[in-house]
Amino acid sequence: MGKLFLTGADGNLGMEAAKVLLELAGKEQAVLCGYNQDVLKQYEAQGIETRAVNFNSADGLAEAFRGAERLALVSMPFVGPKRQNAHKNAVDAAKAAGVSQIIYTSLVNAGDESNPSVEKKDHIFTENYIKDAGMNYIFLRNSQYAEAMITNYFTFARGDGVLKNSQGDGKMAYISRRDCAKAVAYALVKGAEYTNAVLDINGPQLMTISEFVEYGNQATGNHVTYQEITDEENYQIFDAMGVPRTTDGQFLKGSEAPFSSDGMVTFAQAIRLGKMDVFTKDFEKLTGQKALTVQYMFEHADDFQVGERHSKDD
Repeated sequence: MGKLFLTGADGNLGMEAAKVLLELAGKEQAVLCGYNQDVLKQYEAQGIETRAVNFNSADGLAEAFRGAERLALVSMPFVGPKRQNAHKNAVDAAKAAGVSQIIYTSLVNAGDESNPSVEKKDHIFTENYIKDAGMNYIFLRNSQYAEAMITNYFTFARGDGVLKNSQGDGKMAYISRRDCAKAVAYALVKGAEYTNAVLDINGPQLMTISEFVEYGNQATGNHVTYQEITDEENYQIFDAMGVPRTTDGQFLKGSEAPFSSDGMVTFAQAIRLGKMDVFTKDFEKLTGQKALTVQYMFEHADDFQVGERHSKDD
């Protein structure tokens, strides 16, 4: 049996996935790939095999993936043509290296052409490219990270106590990034049980943002309320926080919103329009475990903040 390759092992989701993968498969079976040499050295010091990769260039990628039976392609942290090209390079290299199966971290409802999320465009591009390459795949279509909205909740709790965004009464089955990472590791280990599979990785409950806020209030004793605003007003809030509209902009170190506002506002729009209210038991079937609840994450909120942007991509 070939080895299990995890890309993005130097990023927020990838580092969590690496922990689970090493528990499930052991050091001998796993190969951790990433861009940040400092993080890779930390793995190497533990006796774990690593491969340095930069998906922006096709040079050397196929050789870096040589020996992989299954490869988890963790989507890159930027949006648009640059990400599409990076994913294309990774898929081409995986095919050239003889990888048997790709596990790709996609987005809930990525296949819906009417989904307005700008993130969705890159994900469906990558899904289709993998299909067209004739490769066996598992697409993990993740719901929104609960951590992003928990961090957002506390931002407004420290302010005027009114969480404002434009997602209205739309529903989302918020999932922990930790569980999304767990799904990646389990898909790598159990990939032989799946052929050309699309799995929706979502939390255990569909809820509105008002219901989400109420879980936060119950756990913290705060009295945050929700106010619906327009998409343009949503952009203006992020502008005031110094958040760039696209991933090509400058991200402030330590920012409580390490994502571009284009991504967040169009995500809110998609939720408002009912494009994200997908709910399945795919996570439980894949891992044999129940996903963490929003209530639990608020009760342990220090462990479920979105954190800083880890990408060192150039």
